[in-house]
Amino acid sequence: MPKWFRENLHQELQAGIRMDRLIYRGRTDFQSVLIFDNDLMGRVLVLDDVVQTTARDEFIYHEMLAHVPLFALENPREVLIIGGGDGGCLEEVLKHPVDRVTMIELDQGVVDLSRQHLGMICGQAFDDPRTELRIEDGAKFLAETDRCFDLIIIDSTDPAGPGEVLFSPEFYGNCRRCLQPTGILVTQNGVPFIQKKEFISSATAFAALYQYPRFYFAAVPMYAGGCLAFGCASQGTDAGAVPLAVLEARQKKLPLDLRYYSAAIHLGAFAMPPYVQELMP
Repeated sequence: MPKWFRENLHQELQAGIRMDRLIYRGRTDFQSVLIFDNDLMGRVLVLDDVVQTTARDEFIYHEMLAHVPLFALENPREVLIIGGGDGGCLEEVLKHPVDRVTMIELDQGVVDLSRQHLGMICGQAFDDPRTELRIEDGAKFLAETDRCFDLIIIDSTDPAGPGEVLFSPEFYGNCRRCLQPTGILVTQNGVPFIQKKEFISSATAFAALYQYPRFYFAAVPMYAGGCLAFGCASQGTDAGAVPLAVLEARQKKLPLDLRYYSAAIHLGAFAMPPYVQELMP
């Protein structure tokens, strides 16, 4: 009989993925880690019994997390990533001519395992000279730093356990303080169809703190329950209103081998279904 990993997505909902080859099972100082291969989805990373990414569909999530804000900005140079220990988001950001990417990851163990087993996702991103990897608490870093960034990306787990603080109004306020006037904050905000409370909480905080509280969406196959929401907040840049011609010109100037993001996808992703619009404050 084949072995299956089953994720409890919600109290009433489960999802299963077959473990065809076990690569690693163990614990770091902070969480359990499971890495296995599935014949359809490729290599799979699971943290604390929640699927984080798969080799087959990670490009959708990571391209949208990184390139939507980066192409919305005219000349981003300083980028901060909170979380993202698998290195997929870092790899996408480094495709742009940024000066430095500061990555704050709490769990050194996840970074080490990703470098060892998830090279198809992170590539050589951790070895890029523009990468500044810091192993520490991201919320504490933002509360104490006096640095400012063109872009802050929160590549976090869902709002539970150690990741819960990354969804708080206080945290979002610290992000605003650390952004340049035109800077953008992008967050992973779960699937609104089954995570309504979490979405409403972030939307409420964004509306209170930012001039342009926006969300955009993408369908990532392994994140069951509907389209995944990305928060996109800024005091000076409406990432969903950048003219199509401007986005196309920026993408043409920086030709990248992208499989999901395009200028048209960028703008279309900000279209909000009515059932999600109803959740907005």
